[in-house]
Amino acid sequence: MADMTADMAGAPGERLTTADGKPLKSALAAAQARSKRRAFFLVAPLLVFVLLTFVAPIGQMLHQSVYNPDFVYKTDVTTKETTPIMVNLRRWFDENPRGTEPGEEAYAALVADLKVLREVKAAGIAGTRINYERSGSRSLFTKSARNARKLEAPFKEALLDVDDEWADPTVWAAMRDASSAYTMNFYLAAIDKTRGVDGSIENVDEKRALYVKLFWRTLVLSVLITFLTFVLGYPIAHMLATLPLRYSNLLMILVLLPFWTSLLVRTTSWMVLLQSQGVVNDALVGVGLLDDEGRIQMMYNQIGTIVAMTHILLPFMVLPLYSVMRPINPSYVRAARSLGATSWTAFRRIYFPQTIPGIGAGALLVFILAVGYYITPALVGGADGQLISNLIAFHMTKSLNWSMAAALAGLLLMGILILYWLYDLLIGIDNLKLG
Repeated sequence: MADMTADMAGAPGERLTTADGKPLKSALAAAQARSKRRAFFLVAPLLVFVLLTFVAPIGQMLHQSVYNPDFVYKTDVTTKETTPIMVNLRRWFDENPRGTEPGEEAYAALVADLKVLREVKAAGIAGTRINYERSGSRSLFTKSARNARKLEAPFKEALLDVDDEWADPTVWAAMRDASSAYTMNFYLAAIDKTRGVDGSIENVDEKRALYVKLFWRTLVLSVLITFLTFVLGYPIAHMLATLPLRYSNLLMILVLLPFWTSLLVRTTSWMVLLQSQGVVNDALVGVGLLDDEGRIQMMYNQIGTIVAMTHILLPFMVLPLYSVMRPINPSYVRAARSLGATSWTAFRRIYFPQTIPGIGAGALLVFILAVGYYITPALVGGADGQLISNLIAFHMTKSLNWSMAAALAGLLLMGILILYWLYDLLIGIDNLKLG
């Protein structure tokens, strides 16, 4: 009796065996491990693709936003070899705290480094790096490097004879900040801040304050475009969801049609419609609502940006709303009306709350696309309709200040992540319905 009890007390998996005599529990564990490995190998290509095309570029961008070695090293574009530059001046900065007035020793170190810049042909690179924080510095460096061999002690007087801007404390403050390859100054510049001579954070001059204004414009226009797509897209999605399937499928083609047309074609079409001599103005003049002298300027301003982007992003609002509205049982609203609720009350208390996940998903999608849009604002926005993405592109292609572009993009990414967190907090990411 005791032996029988002991045998029953054992784990069921230990008593049962497979056809080849192996314990069933061990066989199940091995099968689960094989299943997990098989699943991992199936998703591994997608994981590698995401890491290489999404995570790695974002990581490189964030690193570039705080890393700029152009004042520290000169990199050969062909061999990728780096040559240390401004070594003597950086040593002086390390030995003397911020606020120390540069004397003969500092100017001697600067002259020695200017001679090196001339030899390795890096005066323009170092000057461009300082020019990011103090305009006019590139010409100061190139001119001084050309005359560096002729400079003799006392070096302070010799350098001031070349250009008296070397006595400006802001030049020395900018060089001190640039003497480290890693800096947060680009993020400060992205919010219209700068470091003073004593290291304190100050507001930039009002004439140079640009980025915060553009961020606010991007935020306001993106919110407005998101709201307009919701106002226009909600009734469209409701109609598609309530019509018989044979009709809704036909109308869905009209919603999807813009995806089959080039973005550039759609944008240039709006340029034809909205310009002063375009179709819209000609129609208004033709029906007598406007005279020929009072044509509305709808191009190269915020009106053009709002109209064109609302049209382009409208399908991204309609599709999530449709995916949520389609499964809603119409009997819920009929039941509410049979119990005495008005049509508005039934809509407000029964139908609308069930569409909130679609509204949140559509708003999130449209807003994220709007804040990063580039082509449409560039073509139809003009100076007043430009968004922060256009300035990022400017720094990438025109000014070649990639660190500044990365810092602006980093702040934009931070704002998107905050929005994503708020959506998860208010609605829940599990309720995300994108189609």
